[in-house]
Amino acid sequence: MTRDEAFDILETIAELYPKYELTKRKAILLLPQIIKMDYDRVLEKLSAFALVHPYAPSLAEIAAYPRETNPHLEQMRIWQQEAAQVPEETKRLFKAQFEKVIKELAR
Repeated sequence: MTRDEAFDILETIAELYPKYELTKRKAILLLPQIIKMDYDRVLEKLSAFALVHPYAPSLAEIAAYPRETNPHLEQMRIWQQEAAQVPEETKRLFKAQFEKVIKELAR
């Protein structure tokens, strides 16, 4: 999230909760932490929080970080795409040969 978006989150909290005092010191302390988060997801959590709670949220209560990509899942997706292009006959022959090897090793 950008610095402006992070500041927007703090301003939104101040608007939703009039008793919440947004000081310069609070902003200096919280902005670096909020910037690490995902703007849309934090805003969504803040909105849901405001519907239920009459008090301002702590940062932990509205924290939402960007989803990290899992390289293993991405590699599996690539393998699935590659496997979908292999002819069924090739897959059947491979399976038959694999089962033969397994039977020989089991002896």
